[in-house]
Amino acid sequence: MTRAYLQQHELAARWRISPRTLERWRWRKTGPSYTKIGGRVVYSLEDVEAYERRRRAQTHSSIIGDWRAA
Repeated sequence: MTRAYLQQHELAARWRISPRTLERWRWRKTGPSYTKIGGRVVYSLEDVEAYERRRRAQTHSSIIGDWRAA
């Protein structure tokens, strides 16, 4: 099985964020997991999709929590 990878600029375009945001997240050790291959940072599509699922769940529960507290 071949693993699909996204380069930093591809992931930034997918999420409509700046590539610098991804760099900052790496520095802060937040954001999706990444791998360095040949000095270049890449993101496994599998890891990106898992991160998106986790973020969707966190966002949903935080909205419900805020709504119930009101």
